[in-house]
Amino acid sequence: MSDLRPIPVDDLTLEQAKAEHDALAAEIRHHRALYYRKDAPEIADADYDRLEQRLAAVEARFPELVTEDSPSQTVGAAPGAGFGTVTHAVPMLSLDNAFQEEDVRGFVDQIVRFLNRRDAGGLAFVAEPKIDGLSLSLRYESGRLVQAATRGDGQTGEDVTANVRTIRDIPQTLPADAPALLEVRGEVYMTRADFLDLNRRQAGRGDKVFANPRNAAAGSLRQLDARITAARPLRFFAYAWGELSAPLADTQWGARERLAALGFTISQPSILCTDVEGLLAYYARIGAERPDLPFDIDGVVYKVNDLALQERLGFRTRTPRWATAHKFPAEQARTVLKAITIQVGRTGALTPVAELEPITVGGVVVSRATLHNRDEIERKDVRVGDTVIVQRAGDVIPQIVGVVPDKRPQGAAPFTFPDHCPQCDSLAVREEGAVVTRCTGGLVCPAQAVERLRHFVSRNAFDIEGLGIERIQLFFEQGRIRQPADIFTLEAREAGRLDKLIAMTGFGRKSVENLFKAIDARRTIALDRLIFALGIRQVGEATARLLARSYRTVEHWGERMRAAAAERGEKPAEKKPELVGEAYAELCAIEQIGMSVADDICDFFREAHNVEALDALLSTLTTVQPYVPPRVAASPVLGKTVVFTGTLTTMGRSEAKARAESLGAKVAGSVSGKTDYLVVGEDAGSKAAKAAALGVKTLTEQEWLDLIAGAGPDAGPDMPPDRDTDPVPGTPAV
Repeated sequence: MSDLRPIPVDDLTLEQAKAEHDALAAEIRHHRALYYRKDAPEIADADYDRLEQRLAAVEARFPELVTEDSPSQTVGAAPGAGFGTVTHAVPMLSLDNAFQEEDVRGFVDQIVRFLNRRDAGGLAFVAEPKIDGLSLSLRYESGRLVQAATRGDGQTGEDVTANVRTIRDIPQTLPADAPALLEVRGEVYMTRADFLDLNRRQAGRGDKVFANPRNAAAGSLRQLDARITAARPLRFFAYAWGELSAPLADTQWGARERLAALGFTISQPSILCTDVEGLLAYYARIGAERPDLPFDIDGVVYKVNDLALQERLGFRTRTPRWATAHKFPAEQARTVLKAITIQVGRTGALTPVAELEPITVGGVVVSRATLHNRDEIERKDVRVGDTVIVQRAGDVIPQIVGVVPDKRPQGAAPFTFPDHCPQCDSLAVREEGAVVTRCTGGLVCPAQAVERLRHFVSRNAFDIEGLGIERIQLFFEQGRIRQPADIFTLEAREAGRLDKLIAMTGFGRKSVENLFKAIDARRTIALDRLIFALGIRQVGEATARLLARSYRTVEHWGERMRAAAAERGEKPAEKKPELVGEAYAELCAIEQIGMSVADDICDFFREAHNVEALDALLSTLTTVQPYVPPRVAASPVLGKTVVFTGTLTTMGRSEAKARAESLGAKVAGSVSGKTDYLVVGEDAGSKAAKAAALGVKTLTEQEWLDLIAGAGPDAGPDMPPDRDTDPVPGTPAV
């Protein structure tokens, strides 16, 4: 497959890379929400994988663009409305993907390097089918099923316990030898035969017909009425576990056998491999057998067999180092492009969308696909009326991968990308070197203003019940709500004229009163949710949590951001944070922030209307709850800021960082006056000299290991699980 973008990553400038990173991140988040929350994806798995691959390539070339909320650092999507929520004791993470043979070899090589081994000799891997279903976690206490939850965003999922009790594959009780606490994880799915039978029954009753087994399984499990779920032929494969009171086994293979002995169905055919060639042979075998399997799969999964090695390898932000998914190639079909429409996003990005003659690709009817941007259209020379090649891998809407030139109708003209916003008619510009075309209308553009307000009240921001997109749109058009503070002053401004509001909106009196109550209930909010709600570019949920953790209170955060913005404004061309100013350098030194994210935050605070809007908002709130650090017991580095430099000999840098963070330390990327420890490995660079100049305590690798010896994270209920480590007994499932 060719690259999604016309410019090779190695040829991108930093500005080009930043613009493309923004566009890719926004698009990936959009598709995750459709896939995980709405069970209604609109692009193919292969298309989505290409987006993530391109994002990973950009971030590898420009690591300063990586932020904690980047899609490369997060998983899934937040739970939808309608269900209670469950916080996973052990995060439910995702998997890295392998697409080519060299990717699989690279996966094994990375493990060898991380473990400081000479070669892969002695390593064994479990290979199993990758079921195309919905991830589920089952919690058993004293042998009884007490809770079931979807993956959600990996940290919080939906409580679907009542529905899961209707699935016959899932035991309600376990044998007496089961661990007292056992969290079993796996996949809810539907066989092809059951799917076809369900669709026949649905069509016969005039009900919704599902596009594919995965959507049918997800939609059936997430029914608000458990009786509907009970009538659907759902099944469950167990393949992993979360929180445990006692180990299941010493190996992945042994744990699979133990789960089977406890009454769970495990995925087959699965094998134990001792080298890369065995993994690749298994992949080829399953690919050939795929059409004959009774259920849909979209690849295979490889996992390190030794659980002690799994624990040592640990996790990146959202994926384990000890497992990967080897995906199957995509399927293709042809159809006619009827039109190209333009959508305007919250940040003003103009995104072209292909309107297709509906076509069935592998049993899925598709009619729309993203064209990404102007360059993508020009590179592929896509024109209205063309017969186009579309591609899918996973029973969802595909991407246009090319045109069929000899079927182009006479007179088909190249598409002219608009130079004005279709929403507000403001000039649409593309900055030099950028990929995305953006509307310059800012707050006057209804698409952006309404989208920003919708983001502000969304579930993971202020979460104001009853203030959905239709009401926001109506209130915006009526001039009642133009900025966030207007939401909290709405009731006071409408006092004495409630009848007029009811008449103009068509809402019932009770509905309006409930809305006012819902707004009033959100006058107290946590700092990280407030930061996320502001819609600052590149500041998603994870980065907002990172900022809250670093600055603790809204007053301190606001003060330091204003200072950083002022410093950046005075020295816009400086490429080194320490040359810009203290506050700016402090912001950039936060691990995974860097200059790219810091500049976007400073841009927000340099705009007077943004600061005024934030001050107005804060004046309407009762409390912004400060960040309360997690409880970590017996840690000598709790709350300390640590920097690593040079080559470590007993463990890799990634392993060292993960260990430090699990003990409550903050790992920074550069030395400053606020650094507590600099851990110096072999061939250390300039950081050691800077630490000496600043009076920062330096430690050798052995001194660091002696310092943290015996320390460990507290597994008590007040400590949330760290994203990079395993803070409680058991191995986080993926």
